[in-house]
Amino acid sequence: MIATITMPRLLYIGGGAVAEVTTALARLGAIRPLIVTDRFMESSGILSRVTDRLDAAGIAWQVFSDTVPDPTTEVVEAGVQVVRTGNYDCLMALGGGSPIDTAKAMSVLAANGGRMRDYKVPNDIPKTGLPLVAIPTTAGTGSEVTRFTVITDSERDEKMLIMGLACCPAAAIVDYELTLTMPWRLTADTGLDSLTHAIEAYVSRKASPFTDAVAKAAMGLIARHIRSACEQPDNRAAREGMMLGATQAGMAFSNASVCLVHGMSRPIGAFFHVPHGLSNAMLLPEVTAFSATAALARYADCARAMGVAGEGEGNQAAVARLLDELRALNQDLKVPTPKSYGIEEERYLELLPVMASQALASGSPGNNPRVPSAEEIIDLYKRVYA
Repeated sequence: MIATITMPRLLYIGGGAVAEVTTALARLGAIRPLIVTDRFMESSGILSRVTDRLDAAGIAWQVFSDTVPDPTTEVVEAGVQVVRTGNYDCLMALGGGSPIDTAKAMSVLAANGGRMRDYKVPNDIPKTGLPLVAIPTTAGTGSEVTRFTVITDSERDEKMLIMGLACCPAAAIVDYELTLTMPWRLTADTGLDSLTHAIEAYVSRKASPFTDAVAKAAMGLIARHIRSACEQPDNRAAREGMMLGATQAGMAFSNASVCLVHGMSRPIGAFFHVPHGLSNAMLLPEVTAFSATAALARYADCARAMGVAGEGEGNQAAVARLLDELRALNQDLKVPTPKSYGIEEERYLELLPVMASQALASGSPGNNPRVPSAEEIIDLYKRVYA
């Protein structure tokens, strides 16, 4: 098997790495960035940690700060208009997965034209657009190192997966110090998102020795640090471990793909506006239980990598420990069910056929160790609900 690995050309990782922003631009030959971010980054002063360094280097910049959680085609199209009216030679994304995904989509659409849905999987992206410098402020999505972006079609309420080299940032600046002010709920949700990325990359039918190594490393870091990062927000060792784990998990799933959890998660987010990491967490224990029989040894490896099963423990026992830990994490981190989150049961049940169809159409369930039918996905949605 030959694995094709895609990652940013440049990675700056560690506390204080944001100081390298001008170095990254210089190495890319860029001098006119459009910064894609959100209003909180502006008001909190985090944006100024980047722009102050640009000002000191004499680099002119502009800001597009109208990004929203779960980015939409409407916002992307507004951003593209800003790109086309300026003389920018790169994009710089600052924030969580939403600003980074928005910037990726803006680059794709500005270079290729048409509509965002023209490039959803399995469609190709013909041209690579403006290079992107990604600066994550959450330890979760891994979007800073992936070749994916997920955009909600505003007209169809569909979360679209867009994939290709054109979506991979040219550079990433991974500075855990930017996550020290993350609130409890966001820390939990993005951390569980990262754990899902690592587990799904490891059990994916597209896994390789490269992705296996970084996925297991990510699982170990996240399992050791996620509770501490939530309970002790100023615990720098925990924050650093979570940030590195999130980036490693991003490298893993970008090159091995995700599986059934993500396929089922996107419709929940699109129809009921559940944050992506939280909808993954809602699904992870039940989907893992469904899938484990088809890849017992791989899921047992996940338990060992997370430190919940010993190296000499049998696969069946190790998987049982994995399921117990995933359920315990959801309990400890106060992950609601769709019902307790407030999703109305009648509407949820009514949408299940559409949700199952969208999940399958995303392609992610095809990477799962146990590939489900639409009926099995509907049954899983029902089991997860309450």
